[in-house]
Amino acid sequence: MRIEADTVDEYLELIPEDRKEAIQRLRAVILENLPEGFEETIQYNMPCYVVPHNLYPPGYHCEPKDPLPFLSFASQKNFVAVYHMGLY
Repeated sequence: MRIEADTVDEYLELIPEDRKEAIQRLRAVILENLPEGFEETIQYNMPCYVVPHNLYPPGYHCEPKDPLPFLSFASQKNFVAVYHMGLY
């Protein structure tokens, strides 16, 4: 299931109804625990929490113009995925 949205709120509107509560709770936990200065955005067609260039100027090594990804989640076809890049 590929969801294309420009904002996290728009993404949440487009996910299947049976997953909305779980994903909204997941987002709330992430936002409560996100390190100071990190930002919520859409990256790679999913909600992503990034280390912005003002905190880490080199950006993501694969694409330096992009901020460094830290954590993402997505509503996949059969499950909700969490992608953590904290060991970068």
